[in-house]
Amino acid sequence: MMFDQAVTLKMNGIRLERLDFSHEAGLQVACQDGELWKLRVTSAPHFSDVKEYIELALQQKEKAERFAFAVIDDVNNKILGTTSYHDILPNVKRLEVGYTWYAKCAQRTHVNTTCKFLMLQHAFESLDANVVGLRTDCLNFNSQRAIERLGAKKDGVIRGHVLRKDGTIRDTVMYSILQSEWINIRAHLLHLLDRE
Repeated sequence: MMFDQAVTLKMNGIRLERLDFSHEAGLQVACQDGELWKLRVTSAPHFSDVKEYIELALQQKEKAERFAFAVIDDVNNKILGTTSYHDILPNVKRLEVGYTWYAKCAQRTHVNTTCKFLMLQHAFESLDANVVGLRTDCLNFNSQRAIERLGAKKDGVIRGHVLRKDGTIRDTVMYSILQSEWINIRAHLLHLLDRE
């Protein structure tokens, strides 16, 4: 699975481009829309910590552990949030989609479905992934519903998995989509986007 460093994914007025420091100010504004750092079940940083968030993503990219994108409204060039490929395992052609958060104005719109479609399509059709995983906090019921709406299958729950931002220990709900399932999920997502 070779990542094209210049890859840009576009659809439905949404653009995903490689995250870098040019996105810092826009992500700070996105964080403040809904005070996302106060949500204990997301990875969104405090707006004053966005530079460090990007630095970490770039360090993880150098280690081939993560490939982060800025999510941008392609019409007005407004940064809406971020999403990433992570936990990349080239030997088994598996990766996960996560570290996803959006400004409140982008939530409950076509943005998440569009981003997930673009990420899944690129993973299965360009990166030749065998499996794409998705995970979320056991208390993030909105995220669980959104992942299930995509058509991902629930693999199970990893109990006592990681620390939340507030220091409590979270259980992680794991989902996955197989390459063999992509053709039907692709059609399903296009149908959802057509309705949205």
